Amino acid sequence: MAQVVLENIYKSFPLRQGEQEKEANTVAESVSSVADRPSSNSVLRRINLTVEDGEFMVLVGPSGCGKSTLLRSIAGLEVLTAGNIWLGDRLLNDLPPKDRNIAMVFQNYALYPHLTVYDNLAFGLRRSEREKDERRKKAEGRRKKEDEKRKKEDLRQKAEGGGEGRSQNAKGIRKQVEEVINYLASNSLNNHQVYPLFEDFLGGVTRKLPPGLRYLSEREKAVGERVLKVAELLQIESLLNRLPKQLSGGQKQRVALGRAMARNPEVFLMDEPLSNLDAKLRAETRSQIVQLQRQLGTTTIYVTHDQTEAMTMGDRIAIMNRGQLQQVAQPLELYNKPANLFVAEFIGSPPMNFLSVEFSAPLLISHPQFRFTLPDIWAKSLQQYDGRGLILGIRPEHLSINPPATKNLSVQVEIVEALGHETYLGVCLTDAPAVRMQVRVPPERSIRVGEELWLAIAHDKIHLFDPDTELAIFPVR
Repeated sequence: MAQVVLENIYKSFPLRQGEQEKEANTVAESVSSVADRPSSNSVLRRINLTVEDGEFMVLVGPSGCGKSTLLRSIAGLEVLTAGNIWLGDRLLNDLPPKDRNIAMVFQNYALYPHLTVYDNLAFGLRRSEREKDERRKKAEGRRKKEDEKRKKEDLRQKAEGGGEGRSQNAKGIRKQVEEVINYLASNSLNNHQVYPLFEDFLGGVTRKLPPGLRYLSEREKAVGERVLKVAELLQIESLLNRLPKQLSGGQKQRVALGRAMARNPEVFLMDEPLSNLDAKLRAETRSQIVQLQRQLGTTTIYVTHDQTEAMTMGDRIAIMNRGQLQQVAQPLELYNKPANLFVAEFIGSPPMNFLSVEFSAPLLISHPQFRFTLPDIWAKSLQQYDGRGLILGIRPEHLSINPPATKNLSVQVEIVEALGHETYLGVCLTDAPAVRMQVRVPPERSIRVGEELWLAIAHDKIHLFDPDTELAIFPVR
């Protein structure tokens, strides 16, 4: 089972000379002294996350939030300060990267420039097959040594068995000694070490010859079958004889993905693999990765800073900020029920608009430019906020152009972005030009810069946040 469980993960780096401790470290936390020592900066704090078997989990957040560090920690490229990483029932903390059965796709692809696409795909397979052979040979060697020791012990015991029956057993003893000698002779250094080296030598020398002249060991035949299968899956069969410098960005990305797939790992880790591609190719490759993951059913953890990628690719999304998880949920739940102000602003394009308002019981929302009454479902959850300020959030698509009214906002248009299928407006409040908002309107509506509009708020689509904790306030239905 390829379930990945992160338990109370902390990662700290020591402060360099003259470096100031990060603000995030000044908050007192009940953690181990190792994770909170004042001479270090914490980049990951209190990470608890379970990625289910076969799930596509996306880690998303702004640059520097710790998502790539968390991915590298799972791969074994970073040493944890505190916490545990489990893969199924295996604890990975002390295992080197090669023993974790995890494959990683890096942001810069990390292809070997002097190797063809075929050899790039086969590189990890050849190494893993060689390691399997070595482990098998070591196990066989240990077993043979134990057999030899046991046979010698049997011979010794029979030789010391006394005079009675010695003449009758002489032939049997001689036969056993001959068997031991023959056994050692037939399992010498030549058969177990020289021959595999000779096979590797022949395979390397003939690798660039025409297919009919190449020498292929059984191990290399198995590697070749796996490479061809992966190349067919990724539709790169025609690229196998090319060097990385002869490939486009999208082709390099598929080769890097294929190299990870060829190993048939338990978990895929992907660190912003699409960031080097143009917008069109990024959209195409994004759908290809999702289709491949569903076809293979391999547990995948994908890191990105692009919330569009996160929303379209992930079964679930984990949002990070300042080294901490902010919310873990399905894409639409994040969009419709953000847990706090950061998630509300980060998810959605264009981002959510925010206004400071006053609440008066039972259900009145007031602002210098508008006032309206909330639906009844807010009454219970807002009882403690009577006479206090709140932060009102409203998404650009939930604002509409309407006639003047006390419940509507008066704004002036500063920017018009016509995209064809829709139009985005950048506006400011008429009486408070410093307060800016974004609005999504139908493309049929012709709007000019400098035009004054009245905007209506969809009251059933608003979000409210506590200004002190920045946590969301949810209505009680």
